[in-house]
Amino acid sequence: MTEDQTQESTGPDDAELGRSAAVRAHFGESYDRVARFAESLRAEGELRGLIGPREVARLWERHILNSAAVTPYLTGASSVADIGSGAGLPGIVLAIQRPDVEVHLIEPMERRTVWLQECVDRLELTNVQVKRGRAEEYHGAFEVDVVTSRAVAALGKLARMSLPLVRRGGAMVVLKGRNVEREIEPARKVLRSFKAGEPEILEGRTVAEVEATTILRIRRP
Repeated sequence: MTEDQTQESTGPDDAELGRSAAVRAHFGESYDRVARFAESLRAEGELRGLIGPREVARLWERHILNSAAVTPYLTGASSVADIGSGAGLPGIVLAIQRPDVEVHLIEPMERRTVWLQECVDRLELTNVQVKRGRAEEYHGAFEVDVVTSRAVAALGKLARMSLPLVRRGGAMVVLKGRNVEREIEPARKVLRSFKAGEPEILEGRTVAEVEATTILRIRRP
């Protein structure tokens, strides 16, 4: 099956997934806001260069639920930074699910920070700050309990960007692909320089209909 055929066949199913009882139950009281965010992405994401055209048809599976897989690993966190936040994935989803957590969305591109602020205002997310710039520009400015990201960089580079923002006792909790194990050895030198803990490859599960997401957690002692 070609990618175009996959898109054609999965489009209606993805929208149905987003309305399903399983997804509604997973998000609970957060569902309405998450669904509004998903619809904004569906309507404007491709037009504004936030997601690719083929991603619109698999929005819930590939983006919304994928982002939500991080939430269980925020236990005990009171602050989170999403670096290279882009369309707000995973940061906006996490902020909706955890209104008790202060979320910093760090994004260097102006047009994307405009989108992020629009989403924050539209969804009335009082626990979110949008910060324009690269993660490195905020090193020394503040620290958080968890730094997360999605499809930003290879692990060595990502660790250099992320770990200076992680306070002692906190962690990087990042969405990665299935082959993340290959990134660990080349990143060892960087991880040692921060005295970081051993990388943990974890499963992020949301609803039974969706394949588990690969999550990498690195603690900063």
